[in-house]
Amino acid sequence: MEDKHIRIISQELNISAQQIQSTLLLFAQGASIPFVARYRKEITGGLDEVQLAAIRDRKAKLEEIDKRRESILSSLQENELLTPALKEQLKAAQTLAELEDIYLPYRPKRKTRASIALEKGLEPLAKILMAQSITDVHKAAQKFINAEKGVNNTEEALAGARDIMAEWINENRHIRDGLRRLFQRQATIKSEVIKGKDEDASKFRNYFDFEEPMSRAPSHRVLAILRGENEGFLRVKIAPPEDDALGFIARKYLKTNEPAAGQLSIALKDAYKRLLQPTLETEFRNITKEKADQKAIEVFVENLRQLLMASPIGQKNTLAIDPGFRTGCKIVCLDKQGKLLHNETIYPHPPQNEVKQSINKIEQLVGAYKIDAIAIGNGTAGRETERMVKYLRFNRDVTAVMVNESGASVYSASAVAREEFPEYDVTVRGAVSIGRRLMDPLAELVKIDPKAIGVGQYQHDVDQKMLARSLEDTVMSCVNAVGVEVNTASKQLLSYVSGIGPALAQNVIDYRNEYGAFKSREEIKNVARFGPKAYEQSAGFLRIRDSKNPLDKSAVHPESYHIVKKMAKSLNVSVQDLMKDEALREKIDIRDFVTESAGLPTLRDIMEELAKPGRDPREKFGVFQFAEGVNSINDLREGMELPGIVTNITAFGAFVDVGVHQDGLVHKSKIMEKYVNDPSEHLKLNQRLKVKVESIDMQRKRIQFTMLGVEQPRYAF
Repeated sequence: MEDKHIRIISQELNISAQQIQSTLLLFAQGASIPFVARYRKEITGGLDEVQLAAIRDRKAKLEEIDKRRESILSSLQENELLTPALKEQLKAAQTLAELEDIYLPYRPKRKTRASIALEKGLEPLAKILMAQSITDVHKAAQKFINAEKGVNNTEEALAGARDIMAEWINENRHIRDGLRRLFQRQATIKSEVIKGKDEDASKFRNYFDFEEPMSRAPSHRVLAILRGENEGFLRVKIAPPEDDALGFIARKYLKTNEPAAGQLSIALKDAYKRLLQPTLETEFRNITKEKADQKAIEVFVENLRQLLMASPIGQKNTLAIDPGFRTGCKIVCLDKQGKLLHNETIYPHPPQNEVKQSINKIEQLVGAYKIDAIAIGNGTAGRETERMVKYLRFNRDVTAVMVNESGASVYSASAVAREEFPEYDVTVRGAVSIGRRLMDPLAELVKIDPKAIGVGQYQHDVDQKMLARSLEDTVMSCVNAVGVEVNTASKQLLSYVSGIGPALAQNVIDYRNEYGAFKSREEIKNVARFGPKAYEQSAGFLRIRDSKNPLDKSAVHPESYHIVKKMAKSLNVSVQDLMKDEALREKIDIRDFVTESAGLPTLRDIMEELAKPGRDPREKFGVFQFAEGVNSINDLREGMELPGIVTNITAFGAFVDVGVHQDGLVHKSKIMEKYVNDPSEHLKLNQRLKVKVESIDMQRKRIQFTMLGVEQPRYAF
């Protein structure tokens, strides 16, 4: 393992070299981030998932730099250009930009203006002009007139020499470094609308004539401007003031007032405008874009985490409705495990208006299938359907809940849905997804591409590889934090368990289908290709609720079962007694059970788990209700105070649903101060707010809110 990498990562992340080395060794052995964070705290010194991911990602970047370094060294060696001094410079380089700057003068070139001038024998003239010591440049240039080589007069000779000087300036590492620093300090991002596209580009109107220092440009604005450029509506330039850039180069090169200096002055302007500025702008664009991507991905990841960790209503007999007007409302009935029992369509809304028949049908189904909860999709006709359902009176306690259906249509048309419900159409699958989301959001949402869930910011504009990795990390983190009941989990849910993946998940399903429910964690070892490493990585995150061993439904890893048994034995009680009786647990001094592999962090986790085995870390479910009589944007008035629910959080504010089919924005300047400035107080997805309507733009269907406060759930299920 590269000591240099460990040293660099340690310095950058402020984590000890020993922790870095131990973590990288665990990764090399195939350990996942959730497993290391939960079950190897003694080895890593208690690093959390964010720190572990940062170590992994930085190591990958350093390996990418090393790979490029080796490629450059190999190329130079083959071309007999590698000197000991050059080799040392390349080995000392710590960034890709630094490597490329060192390599630039030796890089195989395509035909350039400078290479053509060199072929014409004009390099000596370029050196004479560069020295800035001659007074008659035309006299010096006359010596290089050569019609056979294509130099017909002094002007052509001087032009060729300037091309050579421009390339020398471009290849100067110190010039490039200095200009980079200038870009970092003074570059602005400037955009203007492309002539004739004003009307088509209306959504980018804010950027028709826009300029802002790059150092202050927020990520969402950068991505919006770059999107406008990619869609062909905006012309964008990123650069520092040209006079400052030219002044910097001039100070490095111009030494006299001789005529030769005039030629050099022309060359340096050409070098900057034609070579340096475009190259550095591209480089700086990429750096800026990467930072903006990272910020947007952080927002997306946090939103996704909150959505995945949303409160589940739990195992309830559920009736789900996917609302619609003309095509009707698709109804499905699900049992407590989410199994589809019944489906049909009702038409309570225009144009059919079969209200009475629809009400009768819902009442019949609630009674027949002993329904505990009704899930209503929040799309088209959602509020109208909710209003109808809320007026019904059942002979049992039934809770009606609006469910965010973003991505349900993506799931219903997916291969996963076709495999699960091959005999049903997309409308039935979509309704099933809505119902299951209410029962367990995490278990259902893992079946959908995270980008389709609708909680991101510019997710289609950012680096897709970086986004995919971050989203996969997040889904895996959430799944393993909650734990998975192995006897009921879908293939998709099992796939995200540490150490399993899609192939092993299918093997688990196949085994379950052939032999029935798993009776213990130990039995999981019988699954095809479920080797010791997979078992080590996954066992602690898998739950078997009905196992005879009470620890099998907890997050205590099987490798620590002997510790718990030893604790119970020390008190002459059973493991089950120890888990049930807090007084017994209080008699345990965990310091008596420290071993070489299980230190205090692991023992504390064990004690917490014994107190609440298999505890779901998600918050208790609560029901939210929109304001009565506010069903569309036409019902809104400025100054109205309404309950709302947060549906998306971005760098510029939060989007809030008040039940009018159009989310409104609470700009960050309108969010209560403590939620902006205090890290311990921040808005979350599905959080209940009280908002005031600031403005309504009917033409653009935009609503602006001010946040007034946080509302508690009306009641919990």
